Amino acid sequence: MTISGYLQEFHGLPVFHFPDRDTVVELPDAASVAWRVSGPTYCDSDDEQWEQFFARFLAAVDTTSVRALVVGGWDEAYDTSSAAIVTALVAAKDRLPALEALFLGDMGFEDCEISWIQQSDVTPLLAAYPALREFGVRGGTGLAFPPIGHSALRTLVVESGGLGAEVVRGIAGSDLPSLESLDLWLGTDEYGGDSTVADLEPLLAGTRLPALRHLALRNSVIQDEIAAALAGAPVVARLERLDLSMGTLTDEGAEALLVGQPLTHLSHLDLSHHYMTEKMSERIVDALTPYGVTVVVDDAQEAEDDDGEVFRYVAVAE
Repeated sequence: MTISGYLQEFHGLPVFHFPDRDTVVELPDAASVAWRVSGPTYCDSDDEQWEQFFARFLAAVDTTSVRALVVGGWDEAYDTSSAAIVTALVAAKDRLPALEALFLGDMGFEDCEISWIQQSDVTPLLAAYPALREFGVRGGTGLAFPPIGHSALRTLVVESGGLGAEVVRGIAGSDLPSLESLDLWLGTDEYGGDSTVADLEPLLAGTRLPALRHLALRNSVIQDEIAAALAGAPVVARLERLDLSMGTLTDEGAEALLVGQPLTHLSHLDLSHHYMTEKMSERIVDALTPYGVTVVVDDAQEAEDDDGEVFRYVAVAE
């Protein structure tokens, strides 16, 4: 699976693509849309680059009313980090006092494969926008997220084909008292996803993120280990939604979930894109649906066997 399209909705608002310099369109009310500002990732000498798009955006839109902003591509995103983008956004903080939501790196595979996107330290954005309620970033290469405090953030999404252990530890060690939803695509070690269950321990222990109700630890090559850890993790008791989709979950991890602590209090359990047998999928559904839990177990995968060596793949890697 690859990411082929762009965000159509963000922060509950339709995404509006800020036009290039040669396109004349009527701009919507500033607060009514999520503004997508994007440049080409393969620029010719006369192409408008991201910084130029952003400067025109600041001049053309009533930025004091902008609630949501989506950053798309930038020139040579496969080779040039997002550091300059982060700097430009931080510098514009006084121009965007109403900003509640920010997504960095809304690119499809034709722009830049997810594991080729060069990111940077994104925490200055959180420091610059203390009223931010939703933050998302795509791409784990070069990504840094040292522990940070932010009192308003409610949703944090990090999409990657491989999320580094230091990033996972930084997020797990952050002080985010209002965070209700955390979505981490942990990925595979082939693309830098070297985190372990131990790196997730502050999250699993339930001693941090007191408002957390939706936890997604997905797209992971260690999905069975994560499932086994969650079977006894204190944080599960206060969750409403649990998402272990897009990974390499097998009957082993599913069995751990079944024999572990009760999951009957959940409203939603997503195990889609898995390697469970049909029998195990049916067992989980039969065990939880009588309690009103919506269980998603579609998109079953088949492991590849190459001379006795078994291969299982996450949904999004390269």
